[in-house]
Amino acid sequence: MGVITLTTDFGLDDPFVGMMKGVICRISPKAVIVDLTHQVPSFDIPVAAWMLKDSWRFFPEGSIHVAVVDPGVGSARKPILVEWRGHRFVGPDNGIFSFFLDEGAVYHLTEPRYFLPEIEATFHGRDIFAPVAAHLSTGIAAGEMGQLTTDAVRLDLTLPSEDGGRVRGEVVYLDKFGNAITNLEMPRSAREIVMGSRALPIVDCYSRCERGEAAAVRGSTGRIEIFANRGNAAALLGIRRGDEVMVERDGE
Repeated sequence: MGVITLTTDFGLDDPFVGMMKGVICRISPKAVIVDLTHQVPSFDIPVAAWMLKDSWRFFPEGSIHVAVVDPGVGSARKPILVEWRGHRFVGPDNGIFSFFLDEGAVYHLTEPRYFLPEIEATFHGRDIFAPVAAHLSTGIAAGEMGQLTTDAVRLDLTLPSEDGGRVRGEVVYLDKFGNAITNLEMPRSAREIVMGSRALPIVDCYSRCERGEAAAVRGSTGRIEIFANRGNAAALLGIRRGDEVMVERDGE
């Protein structure tokens, strides 16, 4: 039956996540359901896209990833299914799957027999995306659920750039510890990380600086992360998503 992951901005105070799981269990009772996160900041599609990019590879081939951060629910935006490198992604066509569109096959979900009989305009996560994922896990092919499309929405995501021998990037999201996750990989020749007028040392783990001090580290995503040892780097340094980060390299 395989694995179905859930990524949403629903939080856990309300029954929305539980309803989605109930729908999946009714259709595919042997499916393994994994909560990736339900704490995506409300309506924040780019953050959800980065979290999916950082997480998919830790799941077995054949996994189905349902992602619902969907401020356009009920509008003309399409429900889609993306097949990419042996994984399948189900959710709204709003850019949330931007990292998986290249080399991926995108289907516009149009077959109502794989949805719930009654669809509420305000909850496609329960009424469309959860049942589609459940049916996929039972062996239904993507081609039976809709039609191939080539006009899926892509987010305008900022990519790192070279600038006079320096590499510039930005903070793409803040985790619950206040660590700033960037879009920059850690070059072998990196000497220090610069944010604004502040230079931060590079260390190999969180405990390699004094308590409360900030530094940079290669994070679990494989990209540069700004942190404060047992503190909150975002609060300490006033970091916000989109802030520029620059890598200073030896010899530059």
